Amino acid sequence: MDDTPPARLSTDPDSPFYDAEALERGVGIRFKGVEKTNVEEYSVSEGWIRVAAGLARDRFGKPMTLKLKGEVEPYFRGPTPA
Repeated sequence: MDDTPPARLSTDPDSPFYDAEALERGVGIRFKGVEKTNVEEYSVSEGWIRVAAGLARDRFGKPMTLKLKGEVEPYFRGPTPA
C-alpha cells in the first residue's frame, strides 16, 4: 500500500468503495481545514463527505447521513506498515 489514502473511501462493508486495509491503518479527514471524526464516506475528486446525522437510523438499521460539500483532505494516521 502506498502512502496516499484512497480518493474515495467508505466505512460501509457493502459499499464498492470499502477498503479494509486503509481503514485498519486509520484514515483521518480534514474537511474545510477542520478535523472530522464522524465521516462515513468521502470523495476527494467530487469534494464531499457523508457524516452521521445524530442517532437516526434508516429502515435497514444503518445511520442516516448528510452530504456536506467542500475541500476534503484525507491522510493516514498510522505509520506505513512494514
